[in-house]
Amino acid sequence: MLRNLSLNRATVAHRCFLARTLTASFVTKTPINGKPLQMAPMHSSIPVEEIVKPAAVDHLKNLSAQELVSLGVIGFATINKPMLDLVLKVFPFVPVWVMKLLVSSLYCGGDNFKEVRETGERLRVRGIKNMMLSLTIEDAEGTKNIDINHIVSETIASIHQILKPHLQKQLDGAADVNTIPPGYIALKPSALVKNPSETLLHFNDPAYQHQRDALVNNCTAITQEIFNLNQEFSKLYPQRKAPFFVSVIDAEKYALQKSGVYELQRTLFQKFNPKSSKMVSCVGTWQLYLQDSGADLMKDYERAEKEEYKLGLKIVRGAYIHSEPRRDAIIYPNQAGTDANFNAVMSKVICDLLSKGEKSIFGHLVIASHNYQSQKLATEMLKGHENNLGKSNVVLGQLLGMADNITHDLIVNHNAQNLIKYVPWGPPVETKDYLLRRLQENGDAVRADNGFPLVIAVGKALWRSISQRSSTA
Repeated sequence: MLRNLSLNRATVAHRCFLARTLTASFVTKTPINGKPLQMAPMHSSIPVEEIVKPAAVDHLKNLSAQELVSLGVIGFATINKPMLDLVLKVFPFVPVWVMKLLVSSLYCGGDNFKEVRETGERLRVRGIKNMMLSLTIEDAEGTKNIDINHIVSETIASIHQILKPHLQKQLDGAADVNTIPPGYIALKPSALVKNPSETLLHFNDPAYQHQRDALVNNCTAITQEIFNLNQEFSKLYPQRKAPFFVSVIDAEKYALQKSGVYELQRTLFQKFNPKSSKMVSCVGTWQLYLQDSGADLMKDYERAEKEEYKLGLKIVRGAYIHSEPRRDAIIYPNQAGTDANFNAVMSKVICDLLSKGEKSIFGHLVIASHNYQSQKLATEMLKGHENNLGKSNVVLGQLLGMADNITHDLIVNHNAQNLIKYVPWGPPVETKDYLLRRLQENGDAVRADNGFPLVIAVGKALWRSISQRSSTA
């Protein structure tokens, strides 16, 4: 029988003890015939309690009428799997104006700086104090003729025009500046270099040195702005324990991740996360549905320790399960394996941050997940650690428009303040591609959370909203 979880301090201490003593479980043996072995079962030794997922309708009262309409459309589109499959086939042919009218307001931050700032303010009112911005222009397959210089300049401008004023306004009015999470800027490697697939696949090939340098330089230019702002704001708010702003290297498909993205992350960590710095300015992404993710992370930990820089982590389950050509060889065979790996790695990093503070090699952790069990577990582990540098450097994140019931529950029932939303923004044509990809990647999860019950709940919420307006008119 499912039961609510309220971890006491003894349970948290036990979990941290297990995480520390089983660190060796990150390491896997050499792959056999190109097929990686699973991690040693660190996760099997750490009990994970089942948790009742929060109601899917309590948060609806916080949404605008336009957002409710969009949610109703998504609910109808995900009533069952045949309907979802049909929507996925038809969606590429839907006019952009229809998409903007019916769906975009819920899942996208806007077309321009002003609209994204307004999105940030709406989120703040709901208790979600910051954002991870993503300019949704990318070219993973190298088939588009995109203006990379424009992406770099527009991304830098969004830091100054959106994230900076949004954070500063909150810091100036906060009783405790450590209750406001950082503002994040997501960098997609495939959007920041020409011919991205070949560049990342041959990242250490001298023949691709020019392309490699271009990618590193573009990421460096953006992250340098983040680093400079962190230095500037540290003088204004010296009591701050976490970064003010963070650049985030997004994940790519397995082959690109292994051959290029991990090395790109290390290059940026070495430059912007020195051990001597008070805070990190860059984090990378680890996809924990990968069987070798724990071993990869442990190698990076050992290298960072040796070369005296800090790791910044965003952990996700994974985004390419439907498109990885060798998924049976590289991804955990079932959801339980992925969940256990995710919770084990997450627990290890949280415990390390809480116990070691500024001496932890893990400088910052973003837990990007729509899984309530993981988010609740992290929230409970952080309780009782107020004024702890480690707690200030653990942030929970979900995609804009998704898992809002989880976000609402954590804020209202568990007083979570370390929450952000991933906010895509940019040209409508590009955000349309983003929405299609999210439906493809998260379709099953969307269908589980939405469907016909949500359509009914949205209808009731809209009716209440209309009735209230009529009564006050």
